[in-house]
Order: sequence, then structure tokens, then C-alpha cells
Amino acid sequence: MDEHNIPDSSHDTGSDAAPGVISRESLYELVWAVPMLKVAARFGVSSSYMARVCTVLNVPRPARGYWAKLAVGKASPKPTLPDARPGDELVWARGDAQWETKLPLPKPPSDKPNRRASPVKRATTEHALITGAKTVFEEGRVAYGVGYLKPRKRLLVDIVATKTGLDKALSFANELFLALEEDGYRVVIAPHGEHLSRSDFDEREVPRKDKSYRDRWSPGRCTVVYVGTVAIGLTIFEMSEEVEVRYVNGEYVRLSEYVPPKRGRYASDHGWTSKQDLPASRLCLQAYSPYWRAEWSRQWREKPGRDITALIPVIVKELRQSAPEVARLAAEGERQAELEHQRWEAQREQWRREEEEKRAASALQDSKDELLQIINGWAESRRLAEFFLDAEQRLRDLSEGEQNEMHERLRRARELIGSVDALERFRSWRAPDER
Repeated sequence: MDEHNIPDSSHDTGSDAAPGVISRESLYELVWAVPMLKVAARFGVSSSYMARVCTVLNVPRPARGYWAKLAVGKASPKPTLPDARPGDELVWARGDAQWETKLPLPKPPSDKPNRRASPVKRATTEHALITGAKTVFEEGRVAYGVGYLKPRKRLLVDIVATKTGLDKALSFANELFLALEEDGYRVVIAPHGEHLSRSDFDEREVPRKDKSYRDRWSPGRCTVVYVGTVAIGLTIFEMSEEVEVRYVNGEYVRLSEYVPPKRGRYASDHGWTSKQDLPASRLCLQAYSPYWRAEWSRQWREKPGRDITALIPVIVKELRQSAPEVARLAAEGERQAELEHQRWEAQREQWRREEEEKRAASALQDSKDELLQIINGWAESRRLAEFFLDAEQRLRDLSEGEQNEMHERLRRARELIGSVDALERFRSWRAPDER
């Protein structure tokens, strides 16, 4: 197929598509219509990049050699496009292209998860979101204060931990994610098109009334688990605890770990003692509703002497039970948003009508004023016409030379005054509906 005849499906996104935006359905049709090189050229990217886009959108693509086999009639049949899973990207956009799409309301699963009679060995021991995450976290900088790690990468699993607590947080996240997926609940980074929002949290083990202003990392998109099609946000963070500390050489040391300098002639200790929030080495999982206007959250906090991993079965069960409530709140939020939109549209319509009435009243008054000016001008015109007529009649009594002179003066006077024709002036008048 000639590249000029590539099907134009970039606008078939189920949304207000823009150039460089394509839905997974349209991409599926495109990659099976022309070679990947031509598809990539259309979007200004490489063929390998476009292949990765197909992987992200879960779109099957022709294998190597497909087009040569197709030319001789030996190609394998085109596979069907698999249904989108909860959390799959539905649209791909190049660069900063923007689009809007209306997604159906989330729904919890209609049946209970299948409980296996005997444990089944996991296909993998590491979840995809955990693979390589440790290196990315450790390559970032350390935030001021408690010392949370701040990786440069934004599309990363939602974990807030210190360097010493990172391994424990990643291990717990891995066990939790695998347990959720064993029950059929997919854990992913939120798709771009769903516009899910991350909920804030207080990292202090004992929350206080004053707001925490700690320098913390936050991901570009939240980590979510899909229970049915209901997205529930997940944040794992290492809590901090308020302890007595000693300020020594530019850092805070727990008073219980502080070793005073040995006494000597030149020994000095210029530090001071205070209370500060330091890492507690205990984790907290916050589950929350990522939907706009659907306020819901739940926390599971690790207690001293009890590993939070032991709570995973309880967490999975409670997340499953909470999905209907999150779905109800999301639906209620959508309903409230729609009502507000309708009220806003009604208000806009009222403002429009009021503005129209103001313009109509103004046009009516302006038209009336102009007509009165024309009528007043007509009266003045009659007076001027009578003046010129009387002057012309009196010219008959003058000598021929004086008549010529006065005729010229009357001509110049008429030019100065302008037209005294009432009908000519009335032609310039505009009625209210003409304004």
C-alpha cells in the first residue's frame, strides 16, 4: 500500500482527538494495514518506538517477515484485538498532544474471587512495578528532613522511604502486589487517560494537628489496583516518629544513640537537644480513592514487633470489600459534577439572555434617539429650506451683477450646510433589529 493511502484513523479515538493521537483500535487496524516503518513515519517516530507503543496498548502486531509472506499468500491470519484490561492505556498521544475521553463509571466485580483449594506456585517472584525500582530510587537524591529518597524518574511505584527502609518497603510492596494479582486484581501505574489523582498523607506515626511540610517525593501518576474496574490508589510510606535528638556536626542523632565526646583539654560539645521526626523503620499502606470528588481512604500501620506483611490477607480482603463503596462515591461525584455542569450551563444561558435583553433595549433606545435626531434635523432642514427659498426670491430685485454674486454665495452656503432633504437623512436611520 502506498504511504499516501494509509488509513486516516487518528481521529477515531472515541474522543476529541488531535493530530498525533490514536486509539488502540485504530492503531490495531493501522499496523495490520501497512508495514510498521510507514506507521512510524506517519507519527514521526522510529519503528522500534512504535512497536513499544503497541506493547503498551496491548495491540498485537505482525511478526517479522509477515509482509513478504502476505505478498505470496502465505501469511498467518490476523489475530483479533484482545479486550482492554482494567488499567490498559486506551489512547496514545505523541509529545504534548491532548485529548479528552469519557470513560464508563467504575464497577466492582460482580462475583467473589475464586479461592483456590490449594496454593499455586507463583509464575514470578517479582512484580513488574518492583523490577529495577531499587536502582532508580537509590540513584536519586535524599530529601531534607526525614531523609526520604527522591528519584528523578516520575513514573515509578508509589513508595516513600528512606535509604535504610527502602528494601523493606519494596519487599512489602512486591508481596502485596503479587497477592492482589493472585486474586485477579491488576496492579499498575495509573493510565494517562483516566486522570486519577494521588491522595496526600501525613507520614508521622502519630499524626498531629499541624500540617506536615516534609520534603517528599511524589510520582507523576499514582499506583492503583483494579478491583473489577474500580481503581484504588496505593501508597506505601515509611513513617516517622518524634524522638529526642542531639544536633551533632550538622545532623540530628537520636539521644539514645548519642555518645558524648570524651573529656579532655580540647574536647567540646556545641550541640543541643530537641525533638525531631526521624525514620521509624515501620511502614504504612494508604489505600485511597483516586477519583475526583470521591473522598475515601484507609490505612494499615505497622506496629512495633509485628511485620506489616502479615496483614496482606486482611488488606486484600478489605480492598475487595471497599470497591463497591469507592464505586458508589465515584458515581456520586460524577453525578454532582454533572449537576454542577448543568447549573453552570443554565447560568450561562441566563447570562446570555440577560445580555441579549440589554443589547435589545440599548438598540431600541439608540434607534429611537437617532430617529428623534432625524426628526429634529428635518425641522431644521425646513427652516433652512425656507431661508434659501426666500433669499432666491429676493434676488430678483437686484441688478444682474449682484444676482450673480449672491447666487455664488448661496451655492457656497448650501454646500456648507449640506443636504436639507429629509428623506435622504431618513435613509441612514437603522431600526432596532438592524443594530
